[in-house]
Amino acid sequence: MNTTLKLKKATYHLWTFTISKIISSFGAQVYAFAISFYILQTTGSATSFAMNLICSILPRTIVAPFAGYVADNFSRKKIVILAQIATTLAISGLLIVSITSGLSLVAIYITTCILAVTSTFSGVTFSSSITGLVDEARIQKAMSLNQISISFAAIASPAVGGLLYGYVSMPVFLMCYIVASSIAIILESTMDFKLYANRKEVSEETEKESVFQSIKMGIQYLKTQDVLMAIIWISLFINFLFGAFQVGYSYILIDQMKMASQHFGFTEGAFAVGMLLMSIYFSIRKEVRFPLLVSKRGILAMAVVMAAISIPLMVSMNYWVIFSYYVALMFTFGSLIIIVNTPIQVMMQKKIDDDYKGRVFSIIETMSMALMPLGMVIYGFLYDLLPAQWILISSAILLIMVVLLLARPAVMRKAHPELTKNPSLSKPETMTS
Repeated sequence: MNTTLKLKKATYHLWTFTISKIISSFGAQVYAFAISFYILQTTGSATSFAMNLICSILPRTIVAPFAGYVADNFSRKKIVILAQIATTLAISGLLIVSITSGLSLVAIYITTCILAVTSTFSGVTFSSSITGLVDEARIQKAMSLNQISISFAAIASPAVGGLLYGYVSMPVFLMCYIVASSIAIILESTMDFKLYANRKEVSEETEKESVFQSIKMGIQYLKTQDVLMAIIWISLFINFLFGAFQVGYSYILIDQMKMASQHFGFTEGAFAVGMLLMSIYFSIRKEVRFPLLVSKRGILAMAVVMAAISIPLMVSMNYWVIFSYYVALMFTFGSLIIIVNTPIQVMMQKKIDDDYKGRVFSIIETMSMALMPLGMVIYGFLYDLLPAQWILISSAILLIMVVLLLARPAVMRKAHPELTKNPSLSKPETMTS
């Protein structure tokens, strides 16, 4: 295939990939909203609701390493399509159960577990396939469009889910999801996952290699990549320390600020809007020159925002000032997440060998998912014992110290050798460079 045709195919992939992700992300989030609402409305039990969350998180943590192994050793196109087909069949099964005998918690939990597994295989494989689907010059655009689809789903799904839930029955709801998932299968089947792929041919010996040997090789590969290891350690600490934000934000606004539920919803909406607008910006701007440097500064800014959440606890403000303050803060926070994530994701896509992408991304997902619940449990305990403002400020200071240590100048120079030759290059590296 000549260069012009490959570029046209890559452009087709960009939009097909985005539409497919919008459909699948939107469908999954609307489904999650409806099922959560159904469980709470039917049972009135927080325990039943929490069980559904566990059924969503635990399988992802368990199967992520296997998803990485499969993505690196088998056809990525087949994995993505089979995962989407399995999603469609799982929802179809739940639809049949709802029509024949009515929805039960057991059926919902089983379906949630299956969807968690299929989304892990699909997500890890798609992340591993970006460099095979589009040309190198548009990797940042592809990552941004992916984030746009996720942000759009996060903004629109609660509204659409609430509207549909109020006007249509659960079987109709599930049928809509089945149709959407079927469209995603058709779109994904038209994509060429090998267009720009640089994978070695899988030999019979490689196919016989055990899952654990394969994961071990992935870890050994990571150990040879100093910059990637620094990025992974930073991401692990962020996921843990941001338990202070995840637990503290809702606790402060609802319990201590007594904010009305609809106003609290607006602040969360501002977060999604910030992510969406910054994703759109990254999709049209040129690639960031020094991604790790931009991400480092973005994380430091996020630490400042995290500490700033505590200010209304220490300074007297009226209700509407507090509301406006948190809307602005969450919009900024959402924007900063994209500023941190997008350059790093592009950098990792380019630095990680194509044959190890699945395992590396799955290792990152496993470690991150494992630390998130731990962080939330520990911070939940701390918020019951200590003043919220000091927990947030201490966590922000700790995050700043971790980033300054793990992303120290020596690591920066290793990631971006140009800085060694001309240190002044780092000064103008801003969002406009």
